[in-house]
Amino acid sequence: MRTVALYLVTALAEIIGCYLPWLWLKQGESAWLLLPAAASLAAFAWLLTLHDAASGRVYAAYGGVYIGVAILWLWVVDGIRPSSWDVAGVSVALAGMGIIAFQPR
Repeated sequence: MRTVALYLVTALAEIIGCYLPWLWLKQGESAWLLLPAAASLAAFAWLLTLHDAASGRVYAAYGGVYIGVAILWLWVVDGIRPSSWDVAGVSVALAGMGIIAFQPR
């Protein structure tokens, strides 16, 4: 459970760190958003170091969680309901994440 929660927080940190500059560049929001964006991306990098597995394995497994959180962001923040194709893609990605992250050691 700790692993999944850590992946979820890591994904949120990355998405927020990328979303805030997008708001500045595409939506004309304040450049001050770049400060929390930088902090969020720094937190993202730090959070990746908290995982117990080898870095390459962590990055590979993290990708599946990131896809799921990004589609959830699409729905919650952007207001676009995911399609059945989105849900199928997330399911495949999370299955891959589970295989990588929870393999016997």
